[in-house]
Amino acid sequence: MWSLVESIGRAHLRLLLATVGASFFAVSADAQDWSGLPQQLLEKVEAAQLACSDFENGQFALEFGAVQRVDLDGDIYKDWALDEAGFACSSAASLYCGTGGCMSHFLVGDRVSSLLNQGWDMANIGPFRVLLADVHGSQCGGINPTPCIVASAWDPEEKVWRSTDAKWE
Repeated sequence: MWSLVESIGRAHLRLLLATVGASFFAVSADAQDWSGLPQQLLEKVEAAQLACSDFENGQFALEFGAVQRVDLDGDIYKDWALDEAGFACSSAASLYCGTGGCMSHFLVGDRVSSLLNQGWDMANIGPFRVLLADVHGSQCGGINPTPCIVASAWDPEEKVWRSTDAKWE
């Protein structure tokens, strides 16, 4: 190891380590523009940006893929999804997510609903669009790695997500 240090020189090694270290903490170059977000989601992004800058003057970025346009309610029109898994802060690696996952915000019409999850997808079941989310295992009576999925359908009249705890026999 020391022969490697001597061959490239200590100054070059410091520069190399600083460059590699900076690449781990730098905000991604694949950031998304958030200027076109609806107000309800823009407020979430602005709050995240403020939290980042308040933490050791961090630089915030909205990573590519954090904003999705997807039909959430089955009306064939694209709704909005904002995933905090795509929030990046140069001064904090885990400011927005934890062992329970990351918050995702779903905008249908003018209603924002948020869910802590470890990943989500949409499915068609009969006439319904169904949001499937991998949630923390404690929601299924286990611990974090316990498999636990929630399925929710949008109720357009009440403007809420509907789910149930299934009764398995």
